[in-house]
Amino acid sequence: MLEAGRAEAHYWRDLWRYRELLGFLAWRDIKVRYKQTVLGAAWALIQPTITLVVFTFVFGRLAKMPAGNVPYPLLVMAGLLAWQLFANALSSASGSLVSNTHLISKVYFPRLVVPLAALAVALVDFAIVGVLYTGLCAWWGSWPDWHALLLPLYVLLVLLAALGAGLWLTALTVRYRDFRFIVPFLVQLGVFLSPVGFNSSNLPSWRMLYSLNPMVAAIDGFRWCLLRADQPLYLPGLWIGLGVTALLLASGLWYFRRTERGFADLI
Repeated sequence: MLEAGRAEAHYWRDLWRYRELLGFLAWRDIKVRYKQTVLGAAWALIQPTITLVVFTFVFGRLAKMPAGNVPYPLLVMAGLLAWQLFANALSSASGSLVSNTHLISKVYFPRLVVPLAALAVALVDFAIVGVLYTGLCAWWGSWPDWHALLLPLYVLLVLLAALGAGLWLTALTVRYRDFRFIVPFLVQLGVFLSPVGFNSSNLPSWRMLYSLNPMVAAIDGFRWCLLRADQPLYLPGLWIGLGVTALLLASGLWYFRRTERGFADLI
């Protein structure tokens, strides 16, 4: 039997060969996501709705942060779309190996299949939250223009950032189970360190440094796509975000492949 982490020349070819397993794991995770729950998929709407209300009140009413020519709830909701996708993808990917110990310890396949499949649940939740955003657009009578056609590119940017960080965290979680408790804390902290409740243009002096957080470029991009040209794109921040995401993904793949051989022994 091949060792899971061996740097064989056929690893990436094997990844394609096991695409059916990837699809099976993704579909399984989607099915069990809301299994035996009373509210079902409505759970995907509860958290962003509460966050929307809190952030709109705190940043929009109390702090009176400017939102340009768009309703403040739409500004927050566009940011939440990006953040919820990242948070769900990161949480799913970071715990994916530990959640599939029965597979990891018994059979060989490229372990990269597991965190990749975990991203599917985040995409389903993203589609559900998108329904909430559509409802807000209808309520305020504010619809996206042609910029929305470029939204899939920013969705891909968010998923790549989440995958890069998730590869680090899922490999570390196999060795140090403490990371199961650290990840939720990082997600809760991250929502306040990212411009979800306000516009990043409100920090002009720090904007370039702030863009080292890859979610700044992603959230700015979501708003540029969904809120028409009222939210101009900050190109220096976009390039910084792309660079940080590429570095995060490359280093995550490197560390994951480096430690992959020992996953079965540690689990």
